[in-house]
Amino acid sequence: MLTAINPKLPMRDKSITRDYYVNKLGFTDTGSADYDGYLIIQKDNVQIHFFGFPALDPKENYGQVYIRSNDIEQLYQSMADNKVDIHPAGHLQVKPWGQKEFSLLDPDNNLLTFGQSV
Repeated sequence: MLTAINPKLPMRDKSITRDYYVNKLGFTDTGSADYDGYLIIQKDNVQIHFFGFPALDPKENYGQVYIRSNDIEQLYQSMADNKVDIHPAGHLQVKPWGQKEFSLLDPDNNLLTFGQSV
């Protein structure tokens, strides 16, 4: 039986990725060992894994994750309070498919979309 899904996204520099997710987005580094090319971060019930890809060209990265929230307004406000750059086309809005969403790009151009059913 399936119990969870943990996406794996590329990263060019582990320290930059860790800093962004921990200090800007409020995740915790939960890796049980410090492997040079791997990072595991978690916030609430969401865990994301990252693998080292130093040659990644962010302009050619199409990594994407959709993360559900039960308090999208508060989450959006916390991002604004932390001065997190919101995707230019991804400000908080209700979408035709019945989700209230916003999006951002991490330092490697991975798209994170946060959504809540309306």
